[in-house]
Amino acid sequence: MTDTKEAAEKTLQDRLVLKGTLFRRQGRRVELTKTPPTPPEPRAPVRRPAKVARMLALAHHLQRLIDQGAVSDRAALGRKLGLTRARVTQLLDLLLLAPDLQVAVLELEAVDGVEPMVERALRTVAHAGSWADQREAWANRAK
Repeated sequence: MTDTKEAAEKTLQDRLVLKGTLFRRQGRRVELTKTPPTPPEPRAPVRRPAKVARMLALAHHLQRLIDQGAVSDRAALGRKLGLTRARVTQLLDLLLLAPDLQVAVLELEAVDGVEPMVERALRTVAHAGSWADQREAWANRAK
């Protein structure tokens, strides 16, 4: 019995009891330190073309395929892409936008994953009517 008691005491002596505030450092190993980790360097925001800009570019590409005769119509295009004809029509309806609005859409950027505009709102602008009505709807979209 004394051997077990002595072994338990020896095990307790081998352990280190840490007190106070400890900080865990990131890495492969867990490392506890008394000093807090240094804050990460501020990073530049991640910018990429907005989703609506990519959709408008895709609409131009799809219309070019139809114009060149690579596909016969919207239904055939939808079958090739695995989309419904209605979805292809929604994408191609973005081409109804006034040219200056198309340029504005193509210049939109998503910053750190935050999209500046959703496709449904853009389709609403595209279906506003004349180009003057579209410009008015575009100006009123942010209000």
